[in-house]
Amino acid sequence: MEQRRIRILVVDDHALIRVGLGASIGGEPDMEIVAAASNGKEAVEFFRQHRPDITLMDLKMPVMGGVEAIQAIRGEFPLAKVIVLSTYEGDDDIFRALEAGATSYLLKDTLAEDLVRVIREVFAGGRPLPAAVAKRLADRMLHPDLTARELDVLRLIARGMRNKEIAAQLGIGEETTQGHVKNILSKLGLHDRTEAVAVAVRRGIVHID
Repeated sequence: MEQRRIRILVVDDHALIRVGLGASIGGEPDMEIVAAASNGKEAVEFFRQHRPDITLMDLKMPVMGGVEAIQAIRGEFPLAKVIVLSTYEGDDDIFRALEAGATSYLLKDTLAEDLVRVIREVFAGGRPLPAAVAKRLADRMLHPDLTARELDVLRLIARGMRNKEIAAQLGIGEETTQGHVKNILSKLGLHDRTEAVAVAVRRGIVHID
């Protein structure tokens, strides 16, 4: 009896990536691409239509990002298996994706043979994580979480705003803003705002486009 192929949904806003993944996966005798989406909203719609075994999901996309798409798919289909394939390697990016329900997380420089191996492992019920990704995730656990308000403040710091501007933007007092900045620096183990922005970008807490 012929083995059933692993049905895969590819989600990426770059056509070249979608074509490249199709070429890498299409040659595997036990895999087939059933659909390709260019944003998270399409991913949710295509998942409903095709019910793939595996979804390969980018994170940064227009209309709806990858984390939101994972949450939407997993909210409707709790057993859905999603492998993130992203250029983002910050520990917060990894944490948010896995917290949303992703099964595994790979970087886009992953070798094709490693990608197909992970697809097979996830299809079989595994939750493989590359060593470098697992280390970044473990490192994140050593840091206290920033509150939602502290994240708001940090994102505005990254945009170059001073405390007075941040206070006006968020509708809070300047002293309250100063308190948030102090807490951010303490939690990140840093001394100044410039360091905070650099670390936040490296860890994927904020993204500067």
